[in-house]
Amino acid sequence: MADAVKRTILVTGGSRGIGRGICMAFAQADNRIYFNYLSDSEAAAQTEKLVAEAGGCATGRRVNVASEKEVSEFVNLAQDETGRVDVMVNNAGITRDGLIVRMKEADWDDVLDINLKGAFHCIKAASKIMLKQRCGRIINVTSVVGVSGNPGQANYVASKAGIIGLTKSVAKELASRDITVNAVAPGFIETDMTASLVDKAREAMVAQIPLGRAGTVQDIAAAVMFLASDHAAYITGQVIHINGGMYM
Repeated sequence: MADAVKRTILVTGGSRGIGRGICMAFAQADNRIYFNYLSDSEAAAQTEKLVAEAGGCATGRRVNVASEKEVSEFVNLAQDETGRVDVMVNNAGITRDGLIVRMKEADWDDVLDINLKGAFHCIKAASKIMLKQRCGRIINVTSVVGVSGNPGQANYVASKAGIIGLTKSVAKELASRDITVNAVAPGFIETDMTASLVDKAREAMVAQIPLGRAGTVQDIAAAVMFLASDHAAYITGQVIHINGGMYM
C-alpha cells in the first residue's frame, strides 16, 4: 500500500474522543474515511466538518456494531463507493461500570456486544474484502485495563482482554494474504469521558503515570497511523501500549 494510493479507512466510534482523533489523523485528500456512531448525530456531523476543514473527506453513518447486518452494510457501502477497504480501525466501545456482585446481566451483555462482538463483526466483514485484495491493515483499540485489570469494570476489562486474544488469533489467520492485525492499548487519555472526573481523582490517576501527564487522542492516533502505514508492514499480532509507563 503505497502512500500515494488513495485508501479507504473505516473507523468505528468516530464521532468523538479517540475515534475522532483517528479520523483527523487520516484527514488527507487521498484518503476516504467512513466512521460509525451510535446515537450522537451532532457529534458525527462535527467530525465530518473537522475532517473536511483539514482537507479530507469523512462520512458518518449510524451503525450499531453489535448488529452483523448493520456492520456488513456499512463495510459494503465503503467498498461500493471506493472499490476497496484498506484500513479497519475498531475503536467503538462503551462502559457500564459496577462491582461484579451488583452487575446486571444486561450491563455485561451490552459491553461485550459493542466492545468485543462489534470488533468481531467488523473484522469479519472487512477481512473478506482484504483477502481478495491480498492486503489490508486492521487495528483494534483495547485498553491498559485489558492487561492490568480494574475493579468495578469486570465487563469492560473482559471485553478489552478479549480484543487482545482476538487480535492475535486473526493476525495468524490473515498473515498469508499480507493483512496485518494489531492492537493499541491506551492508558489514561484526555477525552470527554475522563474530563468528567473530579480533580482529586484525576490527580490520583496522573500520579500513577511515570511520564507525569495524561495521554492525548493524538498520542493514540499517531500509533494507529504508524500501524496502518508501510512502515509497519512487518508488524502483526502485537499490542502497542500507549500509557506513559502506567503499566509496564
